[in-house]
Amino acid sequence: MSGEEAIKKAYESILKHDFAKAVVWFERAIALDPDCAAYHYKLSITYARSNKLEQATLHAKEAVRLDPDDEHYTMHYRHLQAKELLFQAEKLFEESDEQLYLAVALLKQAVDLDPLSVEAYLLLSIAYSQLEDYSHAIRAVKELLKLDPNHPIASRLLEEYGLKWKQYMQTASPKEIKRKGTE
Repeated sequence: MSGEEAIKKAYESILKHDFAKAVVWFERAIALDPDCAAYHYKLSITYARSNKLEQATLHAKEAVRLDPDDEHYTMHYRHLQAKELLFQAEKLFEESDEQLYLAVALLKQAVDLDPLSVEAYLLLSIAYSQLEDYSHAIRAVKELLKLDPNHPIASRLLEEYGLKWKQYMQTASPKEIKRKGTE
């Protein structure tokens, strides 16, 4: 059996909604031709769709290593890295407010890796809001709305952050306003 035949079997399994069997066939294709970047990429996509992010990222990274010039492989790998950062940031939200600064740093990295991630912008805006940094919260939610103008939560948050920013501007000292504007 060739790697291409194993790939065909993997796709047959996907059409039957048997993703576990598809993974087995993709892995067999890789065993037959371990230096084929396309096989690693296809397996990575299947793992990602099955919410097996760690395995998906490993195979995406391998696809990029084997064929660093393929934009699809690179974009997919960056998307998965951003997703991992999102999960890490979400966990930090559950911890103390001090962890929000780390969450912001992770979410900024996620946005750099995947500038089309609506979820990253949404979480980034929420983190900034919880830190009472409404100017950055507004910027993040506006970026989200550029990607998805009809996002119902983002529209509501933009209005909410705008009101909070106005309230802050009315009560904050000039020194605090200057500090927030330079962060």
